[in-house]
Amino acid sequence: MKPMTSIGKQLSTRFKRPPNNDVYYSSQWRLIYRRLKKHKLARVSLIILAVFYIAAIFAQFLAPYSLESYDSKYVNAPPTKLSFKDSEGHFHIIPYVNELKSGRDPVTLRKVFVQDESARHQIRFLVKGESYKFLGLFSTTTHLFGVDEPGRIFMFGTDGMGRDLLSRVVLGSQISLSIPLIGVFISFVLGLFIGGISGYFGGWIDSVIQRFIEIIRSFPTLPLWMALSAAIPARVPVVTMYLYIVIIFAFIGWTDLARVARGKFISLKNEEYVLAAKIAGVSDAKIIIKHLLPGFISYLVVATTLAIPGMILGETAMSFLGLGIRSPATSWGVLLQEAQQIENIALYPWKLIPLGFVIVTVLTFNFLGDGLRDAADPYKK
Repeated sequence: MKPMTSIGKQLSTRFKRPPNNDVYYSSQWRLIYRRLKKHKLARVSLIILAVFYIAAIFAQFLAPYSLESYDSKYVNAPPTKLSFKDSEGHFHIIPYVNELKSGRDPVTLRKVFVQDESARHQIRFLVKGESYKFLGLFSTTTHLFGVDEPGRIFMFGTDGMGRDLLSRVVLGSQISLSIPLIGVFISFVLGLFIGGISGYFGGWIDSVIQRFIEIIRSFPTLPLWMALSAAIPARVPVVTMYLYIVIIFAFIGWTDLARVARGKFISLKNEEYVLAAKIAGVSDAKIIIKHLLPGFISYLVVATTLAIPGMILGETAMSFLGLGIRSPATSWGVLLQEAQQIENIALYPWKLIPLGFVIVTVLTFNFLGDGLRDAADPYKK
């Protein structure tokens, strides 16, 4: 007969907890966080988006000039060249910018700009410039960087009115990155709520909701945007008008998510764990929130992250067509209006720089959505 100590050792070895017991006893959100950390592309995308949104919050501090600032001498000026060496060939950590001098091309007679290396201006940080309200709280004139007068710095060049393109890109991100979030939030809440009711309760409620969804989906998108732009009074401020359009359009664009939510609820409401919860007397609201929603949370995450770039592209397209944001307000779509003409692209290619920000933002949201989908998938090991 084996001694008790050896039997105890065998039992402790057989029933020993797994070495990484945190995986087995963590909450669902903890598991999502652990999986997301392993997705490198999603992490990089999250960092890029964080930088973009922080820049949008502090846009007036980061932008060297305001939206109203322009100089007719620098119309369609190219990006300013940075130089780390002075006229004597000495290297400097803080770069210089050369003053731009305008002239005429002897062949085409087109206005061109040349770098005047004899007139240099060193870039300075925390410089005094135009007044603005920092985070809308107090007035200040401090900007992140700039040059002393009469020097001018245009990191991304200027537009057709002599306005700094970098400042307009940074300030335009406040609209392009914020207003679409409002529309996505409204669409997400409506789609999930109405689609969940339709799929969970079924019967005549489901029939009424589905007929209502079919009526809404029959409206054409572009004519609807044009009608909304014309219906809102002209005295309404430009940004407020676009916000109204986004909110109204969000009350129409929730139908796709509602259809998917309905199908998921129909497929999950007859599962054994849901029936067990009903027999135990759990309320319908708690069954929906605690038992049904976690079953397809991965799809909800992907739908949300893909809807945000869709709204950003929608804002860009509508502003590009002149139906959304209009000057003097600015957004990335407004900045791309000057890119409608091929001559502008051929002669002034830096006007396509805002397009790069749109592409990067859309891609990062898509990559982040892929990472969140994989992390939130309840069937993924």
